[in-house]
Amino acid sequence: MTRQRNLILSLKSGVLHTPFFMPDATRATVRGLSSEDIVSSGIEALVVNTYHLLLHPGSEYIQRFGGVHSFMRWDGPILSDSGGYQVYSLIHKHPERGKVDEEKVTFRSPREGNLYEITPEKSIAIQFALGVDMMVCLDDPRPNESPKEEIANAVERSIRWARRCKDEYERQIQKRNLSDDEKPLLFGVVQGGPYRDLRKRSVDELVNIGFDGYGFGARHIDERGVFMEDIIGYTASILPEEKPRFALGIGTPSDIVKCFRLGWDMFDCVIPTREGRHGRAFCFEKGENSWYKTLSVKNTCFREEKDPLEKGCDCPSCGGGYSLGYIHHLFRIGEMLGPRLVSLHNLRFYARLMEKLRKNDEDIW
Repeated sequence: MTRQRNLILSLKSGVLHTPFFMPDATRATVRGLSSEDIVSSGIEALVVNTYHLLLHPGSEYIQRFGGVHSFMRWDGPILSDSGGYQVYSLIHKHPERGKVDEEKVTFRSPREGNLYEITPEKSIAIQFALGVDMMVCLDDPRPNESPKEEIANAVERSIRWARRCKDEYERQIQKRNLSDDEKPLLFGVVQGGPYRDLRKRSVDELVNIGFDGYGFGARHIDERGVFMEDIIGYTASILPEEKPRFALGIGTPSDIVKCFRLGWDMFDCVIPTREGRHGRAFCFEKGENSWYKTLSVKNTCFREEKDPLEKGCDCPSCGGGYSLGYIHHLFRIGEMLGPRLVSLHNLRFYARLMEKLRKNDEDIW
């Protein structure tokens, strides 16, 4: 069953029609690509990360350039992730580097070892300083395989932090005297792991606080790597129909289509450009994933290939006349143009995928 949703988000930097995909410009850059490159692919919005920009170069530094839009020369909408997932992942892997308590998250930078603190209030203040169009509440994500009691405690903390984030959001709006047209959207994040009752508890409390949109928090796969269709679909079904739904970090083409069919609207991931840098290209051709396939351009079988990555694709790589054989050559000699061309192709693939979803194209069902 497809729950077709076509929402319109009017933001200070532009209008977005759902569904849409946002490449991760984590540190205020989509690696190896210029803003002009990204525009040429048809991508309309980006994601930056509060945690990474706090570490380097710092929100005060970015403010001196007029905010993250002017800093990275991007005119379109930008969403800032709170960094909660990145901070927890750091601490989970290296407990000696930090801790989470009721008041804040404390951690040491993995680069310089400097000590940082992030409270819900500071997370929101940093995101306002960046000048983004959409921002996300600081939350306390836990692995799906964690004990239910631990996940339940994290749900309650995330609810309390969401309330603090909303209060700081309102303070920042008043402090900056922002009009309705200038206000960023604020997203609450639904936690609860694989448990319906915990997801319901999270949704009920977040909706009671009131947010502009809602996100699916923590991983969307279980400890075996299996897509959690039941809990993802259930969570979407109990969220307000009129509010945008953000599937955080969900980014394989097949998982995006599954989530869209379950009622989700917004997606972000490093996958298209990360895979591109490693020489893997997504193509709308029947393959191992039914409606698309993945090419590894480094394979020697493509050495003599005169066709582009994908026939009929209008990306700067395929439409520009670059052959698969030439791109194979670029990777073999370590030339940076190779990863750039495949990354551009993959971004265009994702933009075309969003177009197909908006049109309810049967080719991808």
